[in-house]
Amino acid sequence: FINPIISFRPQATAVPENDPTLTQSYHQIKSTIMGRSSSSKNEETKQDDSNDEEEEEELELLQVDVGDVIKLKQILDETTSAAVLEFQKEDFRLDNMKLAIMTLACLFACLAQFAPIPFPDSRPVLGICCCIYFVLSGVLQAIVTFLDKDCILITKPTDARAQKSNPNLHQYGIRVRTDLPRFSEYYKVILEFEKMPNTVKVVQTWSVGNFFDVDGYFDEIGMTEAVQGLYKRLEKGEYDKDEDVVTPPEGSAKSKKE
Repeated sequence: FINPIISFRPQATAVPENDPTLTQSYHQIKSTIMGRSSSSKNEETKQDDSNDEEEEEELELLQVDVGDVIKLKQILDETTSAAVLEFQKEDFRLDNMKLAIMTLACLFACLAQFAPIPFPDSRPVLGICCCIYFVLSGVLQAIVTFLDKDCILITKPTDARAQKSNPNLHQYGIRVRTDLPRFSEYYKVILEFEKMPNTVKVVQTWSVGNFFDVDGYFDEIGMTEAVQGLYKRLEKGEYDKDEDVVTPPEGSAKSKKE
């Protein structure tokens, strides 16, 4: 009797047909070896995939120059808006109005440029188009200055069928305002109700050092959770009074009024 493990080699595949026990043992050992080989390959593939995912996650980390205040505020504003929009729907009416004004101004500019009237006969048309263009530009600037101000997002009122603990969310949209003063490390977020007389609000101030390290890597998850926590306060009706809003002193590591 020959040990089937020793006899199993690629060149020695002959098995006596009259010995069913040896034949069965041969096939069992063959399937076991093939199964171990395939399982080891699967484990290697899964390990490679996990390593690739870790590399992708590392590549997704956002890095910015912390000295660029404009870029810094842009990233913070985008993250704040995205965090609020997980609970609310955006109201595009004011943005659509601004786009309509800009489009109309561009149409008059095109008319002044490509009007099929030879110069100098086109002087009245050029004068009218230029005047209308500058008027529309002034209207657009007035909207940005007096209506938008520091607002980065306006949402729609919540559907009345939705289960919300705060009834104001069903009547008014949310106006999200932010502020990052020049040469300051503190980023302020204000959530208040749009078009509500004497609106109540929640306010929170963080140091940008809470979300950016010295190399400029951004903690998007931490920022999102912080803004969502502020939204939960608004949803529960835990409003801030004017005397409760405290601006952290210069050089303080504290992020907000508790």
